[in-house]
Amino acid sequence: MARRNDHTREELVSMTLEQVKNFLAEHPHHELSLRKVAAMIGYVPSTLVNVFGNYNLLLLHAVAQTLDELFVHAEIEMVSAQSPEDALRKLAYCYLTFAMENPYRWQLIFQHTMNGEELPEWQTERINGMTGMLETLIRQINPQQSESDVLEASRVLWAGVHGITLLTVDDKLFTSTPVNGKALIDNLLNTYLNAWKA
Repeated sequence: MARRNDHTREELVSMTLEQVKNFLAEHPHHELSLRKVAAMIGYVPSTLVNVFGNYNLLLLHAVAQTLDELFVHAEIEMVSAQSPEDALRKLAYCYLTFAMENPYRWQLIFQHTMNGEELPEWQTERINGMTGMLETLIRQINPQQSESDVLEASRVLWAGVHGITLLTVDDKLFTSTPVNGKALIDNLLNTYLNAWKA
């Protein structure tokens, strides 16, 4: 069993999050525990509590790592966009693709709860970064909208894309013929974009 001083705090954080990421590549987060994570890196659970504060915050760090990766993927996809509308579509596709490729990590983002604890500022900033990206595109596409309209439209679109993604990842679209998640996203975005142009 490794001792606390065998690794720096930063090394412990990195090792731990890498093991959680590897675990979530194959298994849902509810099969994980503080004891399992500690065993994976050769430490006792109390060491991880000293480093992260508690198991809930450890998982929140894993969520943050996933959001950072999703943000990078989104930025890369949107660089080649020809217009704000194209960027919006690429952002939605990226969200769906990332979730399909990383289903258990993606599910943890939305299934994790703070259990009454306040969300740390570093996580709030990440969430604002993701939602802000969407709001910026909507402002560019439909500049005459008020700020409250932009906010509402961004959440409606995100909720729609999220719902399509969730049902696609869980294979719960309940259709007799296969339905493509991207086709459903296209339907949603086309309907919205056409309404804005009308």
